[in-house]
Amino acid sequence: MNAAGLLSRMAYRHLCVGLTPLRLHVPRFANRVPDGLVAAPTDLRAIDPYFAEELLRGRIALAGRVVETGGLSPFQVDYPSLVFEERLHAFGWLRHIRSDRSSEACKRARRIVAEWIALNGRRVTGIGWSPEITAQRLIAWLSHSPVVLFEADAGFYRRFLKSLAFHVRYLDRIVKHAPDGETRLRIRIALAMASIAMPTRLSRITRHGMKLAQEMERQILPDGGHVSRNPRVMLDLLLDLLPLRQSYINLGHDLPSGLVPAIDRMFPAIRFFRHQGGDLALFNGATATLANELVSVLRYDETAGRPSKMLPDVNYHRLATDETVIIVDTGYPGSAELSRSAHSGCLSFEMSCGKNRFIVNSGFPKNAAPEYQRASRSTAAHSTVTLADTSSCRLSRSRLLGPIMISGVSQVDSERGTDGNGNDVLRASHDGYLQNFGCYHEREIELNAAGTKIKGRDLLRADENTTKTQSQLISAVSRFHIHPHIQLHQRDEESVYLEAADGTTWLFSAPGLEVFVTEDVFMADASGMRPSQQIELPFNLANTREIRWIIERKA
Repeated sequence: MNAAGLLSRMAYRHLCVGLTPLRLHVPRFANRVPDGLVAAPTDLRAIDPYFAEELLRGRIALAGRVVETGGLSPFQVDYPSLVFEERLHAFGWLRHIRSDRSSEACKRARRIVAEWIALNGRRVTGIGWSPEITAQRLIAWLSHSPVVLFEADAGFYRRFLKSLAFHVRYLDRIVKHAPDGETRLRIRIALAMASIAMPTRLSRITRHGMKLAQEMERQILPDGGHVSRNPRVMLDLLLDLLPLRQSYINLGHDLPSGLVPAIDRMFPAIRFFRHQGGDLALFNGATATLANELVSVLRYDETAGRPSKMLPDVNYHRLATDETVIIVDTGYPGSAELSRSAHSGCLSFEMSCGKNRFIVNSGFPKNAAPEYQRASRSTAAHSTVTLADTSSCRLSRSRLLGPIMISGVSQVDSERGTDGNGNDVLRASHDGYLQNFGCYHEREIELNAAGTKIKGRDLLRADENTTKTQSQLISAVSRFHIHPHIQLHQRDEESVYLEAADGTTWLFSAPGLEVFVTEDVFMADASGMRPSQQIELPFNLANTREIRWIIERKA
């Protein structure tokens, strides 16, 4: 879809979503309040006892920030960041109260819920009522209703149930107009969860289950990848889908047709992106992964086996031998709408050995300011080639369109094979630099049969219409972002040692080129952004269009 068409479609959705809350205020909706709750789905996400301790002291710790409420409602203080505000309104933090379970902790959590209902419950405006946050809040309130309702009086109980019912009606109205991808699927999960956790007709349970199954079938591709191409999205979805599946079973409801097959497809895809140390690869918006959350999901995996060599629908390749794993991005967004969180990292790769990640992408800084998040999506933040400090895809700066990709990579060709020595070879190319620079980027990565040597080649192939004068003006750099836990030691101008804490060592070399070690920022650490280093191979197309590099294990 072109930008004009997307603009028109999004403007229509904006209008529909804006009008929907007005309809929800019609009195006939106000009396539909459930008598109680049937069940509270489990939450598989990690618990932080520190949050509950701080909450009892009048402080709220979210998104790397701590806010002192001073006795006020947290919804009446200045928010330190947009992410903090979103997390507060989403109420996922209620899970941390389970670490305390005291009467005082539950009372404090219930008070915050009551304040939210009083201040925001009927005013469908602001971040708190954005589709994604609303869906997250509904799931959190249902899952942690035992905490919220512990020792609650009848008046709060009724207000809480009334607000839950309002959430359901609101999401049911806007789901068709919600942003495509994870947000729309999360709303379907929330509605299906509410249909079985709250008393309702069997026909409604069936309808929401069917709609969820249809959305799962559309968004979870045949290879198990999600249409966003973000590995972390699959984990986040499974953290909600697995408790939902179990709730269907525990309550004796028929599972929606297609739900279980879609979940089963996702498990091998999650394993595909998992490095042996337990971390997910950092592509297209993926950020830090808590090991216990990934483990809590994978323990439900009954399809366990060796990850496949490629995911053909989301377009990733995995080269793995012995302890060495290489994961390569050979795709691009499926649509403009699905590119909201996509990164300009075509042909970038990550490489790990055993439990150590050596070469990574910078990752998405989930708690950082918007300018850092935008920078994380640039080609320069990925382990691939950048031309003239320009990304292979361009992001829109339109407020209405949002940060979608408006031009760049539109074709990627890849070929996978084995040479005469049994080495695994991947060859791929993309056209992201064709329009601006008249060049195709071709990359070849070869992993030997022993898993101890990686050969790489980057070629900037000129289009037949590119003039020699154009070529002389283009500079390029091939970047290799190094994980913060890896130490770099320059051996000479052409080579650098990469050493892990356990002594595992690889030698990076680029014969005939000068290898530079420069400062970098790793954006996907669980504690926030942190300093790191990168290896850079700069070259000018006037002198050379092809460079070669080798990464060889030494210890």
